Amino acid sequence: MTAAELIRLLQLEPHPTEGGYFRRTYESALHLACKYGERKLLTSIYYLLTQESPGGFLHRNRSDILHYHQCGAAVKYLLISPEGSLSERILGPDITHGESLQLLVPGGWWKASRLCGGEYSLISEAVAPGFDYADNEIATDEIVQQHFPAFYDLLAPYLKHDGNSTHERIQTP
Repeated sequence: MTAAELIRLLQLEPHPTEGGYFRRTYESALHLACKYGERKLLTSIYYLLTQESPGGFLHRNRSDILHYHQCGAAVKYLLISPEGSLSERILGPDITHGESLQLLVPGGWWKASRLCGGEYSLISEAVAPGFDYADNEIATDEIVQQHFPAFYDLLAPYLKHDGNSTHERIQTP
């Protein structure tokens, strides 16, 4: 299977803010009252990174997100906790070499992703409370320089600049 076939068969579209391709696959009929408004109890998506769109921009969500590796290459995640600690996790199929089949990114944590070689990686994400664009913040140069100056050089390739894609700067190994 190729990335183009997955995009066609799963009816994926370019993600409007984060990079990669996606399609929402589930929205709970149940709702939950949160301190930031009413949200669906749970939502889920397919998310695809490809050689042409190999990275997800640095962003954070209010909700917890569980990532599940479906097929293809591994994905490297850079995570920044609310306290400012930076860590790296690999979501992928090779659990004998430390990759994880699932990855939890708690609400409030910053995350960026990058395809680790290969043509593509298909993952699924489950978001609880359900995803809402009002709960999603894309990092800017100013945010990173103000809050994470020690990590700026590492994070710069994962920043979105005024509608100009930085995907070309995110290299796969």
